[in-house]
Amino acid sequence: MAFARTCSVALVGVDGVIVEVQADLEPGVAAFTLVGLPDKALSEARDRVRAAVVNSGEAWPQRKLTVGLSPASVPKSGSGFDLAVACAVLAAAERLDPSSIADLLIIGELGLDGRVRPVRGVLPSVLAAADAGYQRVVVAEQTAAEASLVPGVTVIGVRSLRQLVAVLTGMPQPEEPPDPVGGRPDPLMAGLMLPTAGVRGLPDDKAARLDLADVAGQYEARRALEIAAAGGHHLYLKGPPGAGKTMLAERLPALLPPLTQKEALEVTAVHSVAGLLPAGRPLIDSPPYCAPHHSTTMPAIVGGGSGLPRPGAVSLAHRGVLFLDEAPEFPVRVLDALRQPLESGEVVIARSAGSLRLPARFLLCLAANPCPCGRHSRRGEGCECTPAMVSRYQGRLSGPLLDRVDLQVQVAPVTRVELMERDSTAESTETVAARVLAARERAAARLADTPWRTNAEVPGHELRTRWQLTPGALNDAARQLERGLLTARGLDRVLRVAWTVADLAGHDRPDQRDVRTALVLRTGVEQGMPLSEGSFARLGRLGRLGGGAPRADQPKAEKRTQPRTQRSAAVSGVAAAAVADQPSEDEGIEA
Repeated sequence: MAFARTCSVALVGVDGVIVEVQADLEPGVAAFTLVGLPDKALSEARDRVRAAVVNSGEAWPQRKLTVGLSPASVPKSGSGFDLAVACAVLAAAERLDPSSIADLLIIGELGLDGRVRPVRGVLPSVLAAADAGYQRVVVAEQTAAEASLVPGVTVIGVRSLRQLVAVLTGMPQPEEPPDPVGGRPDPLMAGLMLPTAGVRGLPDDKAARLDLADVAGQYEARRALEIAAAGGHHLYLKGPPGAGKTMLAERLPALLPPLTQKEALEVTAVHSVAGLLPAGRPLIDSPPYCAPHHSTTMPAIVGGGSGLPRPGAVSLAHRGVLFLDEAPEFPVRVLDALRQPLESGEVVIARSAGSLRLPARFLLCLAANPCPCGRHSRRGEGCECTPAMVSRYQGRLSGPLLDRVDLQVQVAPVTRVELMERDSTAESTETVAARVLAARERAAARLADTPWRTNAEVPGHELRTRWQLTPGALNDAARQLERGLLTARGLDRVLRVAWTVADLAGHDRPDQRDVRTALVLRTGVEQGMPLSEGSFARLGRLGRLGGGAPRADQPKAEKRTQPRTQRSAAVSGVAAAAVADQPSEDEGIEA
């Protein structure tokens, strides 16, 4: 009996699981049995491996052959085990020294002629190998640069099985021409993005030409874009067709800071699993940009598919921008499925074959027309939609979804003067990106001893207890709470935006003007309404926030048994006293 073993990797989402490939030869009728929970593509490896071994000049063993993939409980899919199976068979047949492959981790698909073809997910596979202590990895030559991104691992890139046998036996390596078929694995999601295989969703030359200075007018929207990039806040652009919503969204990724090494590996791993890494660029170091069409299905957005789930658009946009143009045209269930990743930064997918978590911390940018015809409230043109049509169209974006969007901006049509006359004072992408980077660094310094990097990631209770605002800063938020324009979750998001506005302005902490800016960007409602005691009480229940609770010497509200007019007068008097008694911003933070 002859036995040999080597190792490969099974992908579960974007994580790799080490799989031991065992080959056993016994006397008996020649047969090839593959066990270990393989899928259809892996079961077909028997024919591919046999043809590749024979066409590489090696003899196929004429005995009973059993190949096992352990652990058997882990589902295995794809053709990435071909090369490891071939090496294990040759070692069991004593064509290779079993010890020469025992400490190798081998990844690659075999063609019938013995060529080694690239497969998806090489980077997460090699990361799993490094974590398991493997120091040598064999991959297809086309993916050697991708595998070399992992430190501490020696990568052996080969073009064919014949070449690998020569390397392992110390024989001269045969000359092998490059693979004429191509150098990249087939993408899982063809058509989800435009050429460049998923880096930004835009051709490289076009992405390089996109400049924020090219956007005519839209000063409020440009400001919202800067705040969104500085704090990682989600953005909703509302306006008629042709106002510039898509132009603004396409320029948002360039405002984001470059990815850190850790983030770049995360993003590259996701794109590697999806087969969307661009040729000649093994590492994605800039924020990705994903813009799926509104006809895209649920699995394509959140991830899924038959068998084990695959990354969707929310994961491909990880650490970047997910742009949903014509957002109300998306299926309602697809839009509502975004709630979980918007809150947690990851998506959990459960299937009968298993469940997994996929990273999905992206900046969501929604764009929508005011109505189906797009002319609702436009000056000079009549809307063709009935009130019911407008209400139904706008209602496709649910309240819980919009409650998770920090910035909601009205994009008005560009005037003739703004369109025809170039504004020499318009800031370029480079100028705005520099301010965004400075604000990110200021926030990172404040969050240095926390697991968060941006203001959008900080939980609300931490904002309310750990970092306090200037006294009186939340007066306007209390008015919004009183009018029902703000929820508890909405208040948390207003606080996050206020901290970002303060970081951009260079303030140590947000003041009333910063909070007011955050409120206007979220609700679009200007401030100035009187403040009532009820608003103060609600703020008090949410936490002590910069003088948000009434002082002990303020009068209490009258009992409910009073007539309505008396209660209104009492509340108005309390509101006036509350506003008058708010300390000035120069008095510091309350204890």
